[in-house]
Amino acid sequence: MDIAFDAEAIEWRGPAPYVFTVVPPDVVDLVHDLASELTYGWGVVPAGVTIGDVRWTTSLFPKDGGYLVPLRTAERRRAGVEVGDVVHVTLAFDAP
Repeated sequence: MDIAFDAEAIEWRGPAPYVFTVVPPDVVDLVHDLASELTYGWGVVPAGVTIGDVRWTTSLFPKDGGYLVPLRTAERRRAGVEVGDVVHVTLAFDAP
């Protein structure tokens, strides 16, 4: 199952700066429905991510009832994504 949305690339400062997009509220329910079948623990949900022509595999992080999509530095650079950019994100889930 694929889910697509537009979201802003945001920076979260922790021990190191990380960049994420936030899964929009209208998409969160779909991810919640898949999560119980896909999660491997701690509430994270594995997914393929595509931005532009760049595709990678990661895990969505649960946060405040929603999910964050991590945008790793290497993939962000390949896709030309900077903090503050609004990007079109496609998530691919391998639901059983």
